[in-house]
Amino acid sequence: MRAAFATRFDDANPLAALTVGERPEPTHPADDWVTVQVRASSLNHHDLWSLRGVGLGEAQLPMILGCDAAGVDPEGNEVVVYPVVPTPGDPRGVSILSEFFPGTLAERVAVPRANLVPLPDGLSLTDAACLPTAWLTAWRMLTTKGRVDDADAVLVQGAGGGVATAAVALAVAMGKRVYATSRDAGKRERIAALGATAVEPGARLPERVGVVIETVGAATFDHSLKSAAPMARIVVSGATAGHEPTVNLRRVFAMQLEILGTSMGTPGELYDLLAFCADRQVRPVVDSVVPFSKVEEAFARLHSGEAFGKVVLDHTA
Repeated sequence: MRAAFATRFDDANPLAALTVGERPEPTHPADDWVTVQVRASSLNHHDLWSLRGVGLGEAQLPMILGCDAAGVDPEGNEVVVYPVVPTPGDPRGVSILSEFFPGTLAERVAVPRANLVPLPDGLSLTDAACLPTAWLTAWRMLTTKGRVDDADAVLVQGAGGGVATAAVALAVAMGKRVYATSRDAGKRERIAALGATAVEPGARLPERVGVVIETVGAATFDHSLKSAAPMARIVVSGATAGHEPTVNLRRVFAMQLEILGTSMGTPGELYDLLAFCADRQVRPVVDSVVPFSKVEEAFARLHSGEAFGKVVLDHTA
């Protein structure tokens, strides 16, 4: 079957480590695994990190890339693939598709049957393929960790990235006042079009917020602390601009702030996210839809840093 996979690592030029070609059909490591015909998938920065050798070792090569997918199960049902799978031997007990087991950037992918979430009416396979990683992470940050129902306002740092842009769209759909930062004037304009108040990084907000969505790290963390209202939750799922920020502990305890870490979500949370998007007519922000036959172009778009929203692969084209 045709697939996109890593054959080596190249930290300086990850695109050079990408191979597109034939790979063996999926195998089932346990009786409860099934094969899904992939109809659509989407890229994540995780795929570029894999090509750089982060999270993968030489012994795992070649590795089919990709975490996100929607497709058709053996019974003909349209499903969304939850990408976290049990992984004996991993210290976490689990891994994400493309870390230990082959990923979704292929004609077919094998996963436990319990990882299949029904596609709700009103959502396309293309839209659904955007949700299992970045959007699920944003959903968990806002709901389970951030307890956003108790907040009136939300700050999203670094909007333009996949998780942050998803958090903006979801928080706006939840009826919250949303502030979002970006260094890029063009991205601030697009963020504002989603319903947020777009500001430059570090700008003083007109109010303190109950939830901060933090995916940037050291470059924005002091601003996150200063923007948080008493009893606010600062939820962290990334550190793209530094993982060792200076933290004013006096502000943390005086304001009774919560700093919470998270990653991904559960199958139940993916089900809730899909239902929310279908019921509220929320659609993922899609930068571009690329035929799988041009998967190299999709990776180049992601690697350019110019994408706003998800880069989606159409496996039927």
